[in-house]
Amino acid sequence: MAATMFFAMLLQSIIQCPQMVGEELDEATHKRMEQCHIYLSQMMTRLLQELEQSSMAWRSLLFTTLNHLQLSVIAGVLVLLFSLWWWLWKRSHKTGSWKIKEEDLEEVEEMEEEEEEELEKGEEEEEQEEEESEGEDSDGERDLGRFFAKHIQWPKQNLTYWSKVVEELVDDLFLLFQDLFSDQFLPVLQPAIGVGSAFESWTPEEDGVLYSMLVPLKAPRGHVFHLELGTPGEIPAKHTCIRVELECTCMNEQLVGKMLCFLHHSEEELKRYQGPSLLHTLCTGSYLDVQKTMRCFQTFVSLGCRVLPQSRYFHMKLLPSNRSCKLQLKNASKRTFFIDLMFGVQQGDSDIFLCSQSTEDSFILNTMWPETYAVADLKFFRCIARQAPQDSFHLKCLQLCARILVGTGFSTYAFKTAVMHLLTTIPLSGWRRKDFLQRLVDIMSYLRCCLEEKCLNHFFVGNENVPREIHLPLACQRAEPFNLFWYLVQDPSDHAKALREFGELNDRLKRLVSLCHSERS
Repeated sequence: MAATMFFAMLLQSIIQCPQMVGEELDEATHKRMEQCHIYLSQMMTRLLQELEQSSMAWRSLLFTTLNHLQLSVIAGVLVLLFSLWWWLWKRSHKTGSWKIKEEDLEEVEEMEEEEEEELEKGEEEEEQEEEESEGEDSDGERDLGRFFAKHIQWPKQNLTYWSKVVEELVDDLFLLFQDLFSDQFLPVLQPAIGVGSAFESWTPEEDGVLYSMLVPLKAPRGHVFHLELGTPGEIPAKHTCIRVELECTCMNEQLVGKMLCFLHHSEEELKRYQGPSLLHTLCTGSYLDVQKTMRCFQTFVSLGCRVLPQSRYFHMKLLPSNRSCKLQLKNASKRTFFIDLMFGVQQGDSDIFLCSQSTEDSFILNTMWPETYAVADLKFFRCIARQAPQDSFHLKCLQLCARILVGTGFSTYAFKTAVMHLLTTIPLSGWRRKDFLQRLVDIMSYLRCCLEEKCLNHFFVGNENVPREIHLPLACQRAEPFNLFWYLVQDPSDHAKALREFGELNDRLKRLVSLCHSERS
């Protein structure tokens, strides 16, 4: 108990240290440091109470299965808390540190309005040139397509601006993770990759936009990840797992420093001088456990939300999730958006990952890490953006399809896959504003045929039209096409339901076009 009190006093002196330089800090930063002091003090008090009441000592997976000496437990916690304090101090003194204000957003919105006006002016000039070049052959359907595209109320989203805000916040969060995880045998976080509709620039929401980020994981020192892809030849792979193995580090002292080799040092030495391996913390058996991994990272994300500089401008709330870290952020003007941090391991050097997040509603084991093609999707749309005309409306087509899907059970990914197939078969010059209506008709016709035939092929599996910039495993390139509508073949009732829902979607689009046509008349 004397040792406990000694370290508690030492912790208090460490936390109070920022107050000595309070004159050098601005009032807001000083307030944040005081809040951090209060929070860390409360956390330490809770820790001491748990140490006295339980032999397990801090049951959270924050640092492993700590059921040994109180002295080593508190010492480890102190090191991490000191790292947190030091990181905060450095961030508060860093020149040009993160600052976001409502005025910044207003300036961004004004700039975007100016850009939209310039774009509209350019589009009007382009329309005049097109009409002059078409002359008497002007197509009434194309004129309606232009009018339809121009008069739809598109959501004001500022996706570019808010994507940067999200990326910077996540970068700062991971910077904190690096400081805290440096001496722990936990998965090593790589730079996050923005994926999904928000980063692909076609999300239909105006408020409450979801920004999904995939965080690649590398094995920690002394460990190796082996990806088990289920049944050989099955693509996309099902029942995929990440097996963790220990590797000898005796000959790599320059790389691992003073680390003890897990394979060639006694259990007693490892317990005394080094934390347990990943196999004993975040694994079930030999396999990386999704929920254990999520609980570990959620603990640190929750802590980071309290101490990051961005918490001065956003109210951050960690939402319940078993297979990702999901945050809700709300600023002073009540603008709300969400960040969904998924974690994954890359398959070789390809754009395919085994991911913590599951796209299926059915139950899957905690040791299952499903395949995701989210990074490949992102690279596809970036590739198209580089090649398409400046006024291409392919993303607007996808955005409108996603809007009419709201309130139905029809898959957004099915529409997305249909658009991707059409983008590689219809020349990109045919996706401009004047072609907007015709492309919508093409998308709906394509999907109707797929539903009737009960077959929609996965875009990346066995497809020769995939752009070369996208890196896929050789087996994926050579595989037979995979039918995303396989379940419609097995269950006639599902097929009938899908046809009914698609009919409703088609009616929604027709009503929208009719309304536009009547306004034009």
